[in-house]
Parts: sequence; structure tokens; C-alpha cells
Amino acid sequence: MRLKNKNILIGVCGGIAAYKVCELIRLLKKNEANVKIIMTKNAQKFITPLTLQTLSQNKVYTDTFESEYFYDIEHISLTTWADILVVAPATANIIGKFANGIADDLLSTTFLAFDKSVLIVPAMNSNMFENAIVKQNIHKLKSVGINFVEPESGFLACGVYGKGRYPENQKILIEIEKLLCSQDLAGKKVLITAGPTREYLDPIRFISNRSSGKMGYAIAEEAYKRGAQVTVVSGPVSINTYADIEIIHVQTASQMYQKVKEIYEQYDILIFSAAVADYRPKTTNETKIKKENTDELVIELIKNPDILKFVGENKKPGQIIVGFSAETENVLENSQKKLEEKNADLIVANNVLEEGAGFDVDTNIVTLISKEKVENLPKMSKSEVAKRIFDHVVTYLCKM
Repeated sequence: MRLKNKNILIGVCGGIAAYKVCELIRLLKKNEANVKIIMTKNAQKFITPLTLQTLSQNKVYTDTFESEYFYDIEHISLTTWADILVVAPATANIIGKFANGIADDLLSTTFLAFDKSVLIVPAMNSNMFENAIVKQNIHKLKSVGINFVEPESGFLACGVYGKGRYPENQKILIEIEKLLCSQDLAGKKVLITAGPTREYLDPIRFISNRSSGKMGYAIAEEAYKRGAQVTVVSGPVSINTYADIEIIHVQTASQMYQKVKEIYEQYDILIFSAAVADYRPKTTNETKIKKENTDELVIELIKNPDILKFVGENKKPGQIIVGFSAETENVLENSQKKLEEKNADLIVANNVLEEGAGFDVDTNIVTLISKEKVENLPKMSKSEVAKRIFDHVVTYLCKM
């Protein structure tokens, strides 16, 4: 886990969204981070310190001058302890204080003394967020390297629709990880294929597979956290990503092939994790095939274009190509053959019959195969598999 033993300091301000920080704390603790909380005076009117103390399993700091801690200059000791300061939710008031160097409480004083990454999560009425002064304050903070998570648009607590809603905590978590992650893919463009494809028999029925897209999207989020510009060509999946990633949606193998063919030359790293159908119906009925019309249905299939093979044959100097090999037998032999025939730099192979590997689960058991070595990985989360894949990719980049 990337956040294991990381020290996260959260500043909670007095907005109606204050209660939502409870879920953020839970996510951070689930990822084995250490969490401490500073609450402003107004924050304590929306949620109690005891609640956040219980969730964080740490003392909650509420006052610059707490007598029982007179020996510890808190705004200094907290800045030394923390790896990152996250202000969530951040009100217009605290943003104004930060931007203008006002230090009249523990949170604003800590901010001015903090010399590591800061992430601010604004949440407020839409008119307040769009106010020119608030915009200027945000711009001023961004200009000196302060990071922001944009609020979402939606119905706000005040009953109006607009921009200012507290974003999903998963998005905040990803941004925290990115700020604490080595940016070893900064400046690189990564193209990923993900999910299944659908090959239609008629407007209703199609041939597909069990791929959920979880592996591909985990790879995309890992690339984003490491600083890459990421594009995903995705088959139909039921996954939301909270990272700032371009998603190009396709349905069929031919559509995925055409899109990859159109854009692949622009990318430094290409990872083909999609479970692409090898065959498609030779013809697709324009209307629903009625069972009353026949007792037997014979479907003639033709081969789909091989996306990995095309890119391997047309590989540009400096490009790194990673393919996936989902097998049920002779995993190593078949995957090594694929590595050679498809001109890939790395093959990620797995036996989809193994429990905890393959489709529609959160874990995977893979073997990383390159021309230099074969590495068997134990069962781990797909996010961790993605991390290990990019560790290999970065090694290749260093050799170029």
C-alpha cells in the first residue's frame, strides 16, 4: 500500500460538508496511513472532535493554545510530523486566510509553517465559489504551488444547483497518493486498452467475455499517480475512475483497433490489458433474430484484427509495449511465444482458472515476462499489480 505509514494531516473547516471527511479518514486508515486532525472553531459546530478522534485514533487539535500541551508548539510539531496537509472541506474563509498570509488560528498558522505538499478541497455555495475574490485567492495559491481538487457540480445543501459540492473521497484519495508518489512518469504519455469488447449478433445479443476492466483501470490510475498523461480506450465497463484520465469508449474489437491505430504513435508507453474478442460474427442482423424462425442457429465467425500485433509490427523508436496473456494452460510457454511474436517488451500473464486471478475480481496472480527474466508475483490487489508493472516499465525507460 502506497500510503502505509504515511502521515496525513487533515484540516477540517466549518462547512456543511464537514461530515464527509469521516469517510476520507476511513479510507486513509484502510490504506494504513497515520491520520491527525486540526479542526477550526466553526468545524466543531458541524461535527464533534470525538467523532474524528475515534476514526483517526489520534488526538484532534482544536486550539493553538491548549494548556495541557503547552510544552509542544503544535503548529510546528504537526508540520514536522506530517507528509502532506489536506484541507477538506476548505471554506472561502480559510482559502482567503491562506492566500493573504493570515495566521489567527491553529490551521492557518500550520499552513504558513508547512513546507511540504498541500492539497485543498474547496466546498461552498456556488455563488461563493464563483466570486471573483475567491477565484483570485485560489489562483494566488495555485501560483505558489498549492494543489486543489476541484469541487463538483450538483445540488448543494442550500438547495441550488451549481459548482461547489464536496468531491468524492475516492478522488481526494487518488490526489493524495499522487502527491506522495514518485513522479517517475512525468512527461510521458500512456495509452491503455481496458475491459471487454462486444461482437453483436443483432441489436440485442452479442458475444463477449467476463472482463470487468478493473485491471486496466487500475493501471490507468497508477500511471496517473506517477505523473503520466493517460488515455484509456475502454470497452463497455461499469467502473468510475476519479483520476484525471481521458476515456475513449468503444464497443467492438474493430472499433478498439481503429482507435488505437489512429492514435498509438502519440504515446510513449502502450499497455494492452483489454480482453479483445478474437472473432466476430461475419454478419450482424439489423433486427432481432427471432427464435420462432429456426430451431438451430449457425453463426459464422471471422477473425478480428490483432491490436497488439499491429502495434508491435509498427512500433516507433522509444515506445514501450506491454501485452496481457490470459491463459488456461501452458501459461509460460504461450506467453513467451506471444512476447516474441508480438514484439512486446513485457507480457503480463495469468491463469484465469486460478482462484483470485483473472476476471471480475479485485486481485490477480500474474507472471511478468520479458526477454531478460520471468517474475512470478503472488496474489495481490490489481492496484499493486499495476504498480509492479510500472516499476518494470520505469526500469526500461532508464535503459533508453
